[in-house]
Amino acid sequence: MFKSLLLLFLPAAILAAPSLELQERQLSGPKGVDVSHFQGAIDWTSVAANGISFVFIKATEGTTFLDPDFSSNYVGATNVGLTRGGYHFAHPDSSSGATQADYFLAHGGGWTADGITLPGMLDIEYNPSGDECYGLSASAMVSWIQDFSDTYESQTGRYPIIYTTTDWWTTCTGNSAAFADDNPLFIAHYATTIGTIPAGWPFATFWQYADSGPEPGDQDVFNGDAAGLEQSVLTPFL
Repeated sequence: MFKSLLLLFLPAAILAAPSLELQERQLSGPKGVDVSHFQGAIDWTSVAANGISFVFIKATEGTTFLDPDFSSNYVGATNVGLTRGGYHFAHPDSSSGATQADYFLAHGGGWTADGITLPGMLDIEYNPSGDECYGLSASAMVSWIQDFSDTYESQTGRYPIIYTTTDWWTTCTGNSAAFADDNPLFIAHYATTIGTIPAGWPFATFWQYADSGPEPGDQDVFNGDAAGLEQSVLTPFL
């Protein structure tokens, strides 16, 4: 069972490796964090010195909230050489996916092939202030996510990364496999193994394995090596 869970986090190219190597690879990829204004002022020089390679920074939420620390975090991460990108916290009950993608893109969520910018991340998860699935049926939720994803891709040429939990995804999308071919998966699961991932995706590209740790914000890992992370900012992950 332990080995089968590890396989969910590994690309097909290394599935034939010995089981001991599989276990060692689980958390051996480049480390990252995701942050917002909740972390306050961040010493990015120390973050980089501690071996962090990438960061996702909250930019927007719905169509009414701009993270007040986005610009300072983005500039700070850039100045110390981190690969970085923005993320959008979705509110599917307040406006369409396209409207929220446009808002995200207009306020720091874009992507350019500059070698240091990650595609934007759609944070789609538990409603912090109401119905778990924002009052949408599974089919309506899938349509909302598709609307966001297609709008983002049409303006950047890259599909957004989807951040979620397996529990929320199963409950609120009916465990849809509709995005596995285009959208990299960023799974949140606070444990020593990644656990079951949503339908369709053969592996997770990013794993948020803890909500606190030695670095500011949530603790993340990239599924690959440093060269793979560097390449991923220029070409699709999948």
